Amino acid sequence: DPLGCTSMDFYGWDEEKTIGFLRQSEIKHGRVAMFAFVGYIVQSNFHFPWAQTLAGDMHPSIDLSPEAQWDAVPANAKWQIFFVISMLEMWDEVSRVYIIFYFHDEKYGS
Repeated sequence: DPLGCTSMDFYGWDEEKTIGFLRQSEIKHGRVAMFAFVGYIVQSNFHFPWAQTLAGDMHPSIDLSPEAQWDAVPANAKWQIFFVISMLEMWDEVSRVYIIFYFHDEKYGS
């Protein structure tokens, strides 16, 4: 732990619960990074055949780079993606599983 985060006081918890919080965060963000990588690869090689918007606009072509494809997505669609991910994150943070793991010192995989 080069930053010394395990000895910090997160939310008034003791060191063991802080380590549990950091462990869960590491797992979650690792999964998000893997999902993003797969999405980057898939969108470079696959094109949905249906319209992207109610106006009938098609999805960006696979001839574009992934960055250019993202730039071609309408702003409202980007906000919808951001909103859904934010709601999933909030649901995870306030769910019962979160409370069980941090306050009863259970560990993933056990």
